[in-house]
Amino acid sequence: MEIRKVQVTGGSSFVITLPKEWAEKQRVKKNDPLGLIVQPDGTLLVTKELSERPVQREKKFDVTRGADPRLLFRLLIAAYIAGYTTMVVFSKDRLPPAIRMAVREFSQMTVGPEVVEETETSAVLKDLLNPAEMPLENTIRRMYVIVRNMHADAMNVLVSGNAALAADVIARDNDVDRLHWLVARQTHMVLRDMNIARRMGGDPSRVVKIYIVSRIIERIGDHAVRFAENAQKIPAGAISGELMSSLKKAHGLALSLLDRGIQSLFLADIRASHENIEKTVELGVACREIGDHSLSLPQEIVVALRDIAESIRRSGEYAGDISENVINILVEEAG
Repeated sequence: MEIRKVQVTGGSSFVITLPKEWAEKQRVKKNDPLGLIVQPDGTLLVTKELSERPVQREKKFDVTRGADPRLLFRLLIAAYIAGYTTMVVFSKDRLPPAIRMAVREFSQMTVGPEVVEETETSAVLKDLLNPAEMPLENTIRRMYVIVRNMHADAMNVLVSGNAALAADVIARDNDVDRLHWLVARQTHMVLRDMNIARRMGGDPSRVVKIYIVSRIIERIGDHAVRFAENAQKIPAGAISGELMSSLKKAHGLALSLLDRGIQSLFLADIRASHENIEKTVELGVACREIGDHSLSLPQEIVVALRDIAESIRRSGEYAGDISENVINILVEEAG
């Protein structure tokens, strides 16, 4: 850290010199305008970038020597999360059909990137979304609604044996993933560009914690998929009476934990968050009851029910993690 003394000129203006090495690296010249941004902690950010537009960044992927389409898909996701606004997939020869399919799948699975140019040897994707136009809180609300409905429908699959509904639950997990990747992208961009953080109205520390909440909701969605998959293994009508009551009780507790976790986040309620965490103990007891009431059933049904109970328990515990994160956010913001 360089220490520089503040000078006073004209009796009222406070002046501090810029480090010469930094100024030369940024190519700052006499009379150049510089932007000053006050950070949440009181520090000042000095920047030569005065435009409100996001910084344009390009990433290129050469598949001339061949590439695994699944690997390319993951590389594109990584570039998307890293904040690249343009992604170019190219080859000296004709692009293989599998590579083109991976590019299209990536475009369909993410929010913003679209194929804007395509030739025999290349495909260009450009992000058409302004990150400041998608508040993180709105994305979290949307993820919550999708995941909660997935869990509710997974229980309906268990009751009715509806295979089409199970497939729909599994398909909706893609919507959750694409929203989570959007939050991850915005988080990375906020940490790289303080102008974006300012336009989105959140300090980086809070944005990181919101990202953690997004990750938790995405995992709860994964457990809804496992619930639906295991529910398909159990014939309709095979579960009734006390066992079904135990399943519905535990499932209702898990969903109420998720509801209260999200509510405490948007209502900024520390006490509600604490009470929600304490409720996870009750869920553990309810899930153990499922095992106690299923011992007389065939082995394959017992295994599926055990996995369902585990998904219910983990989902509720993840909801408790949301409440813990809410407490962390509110304590830090209280100062």
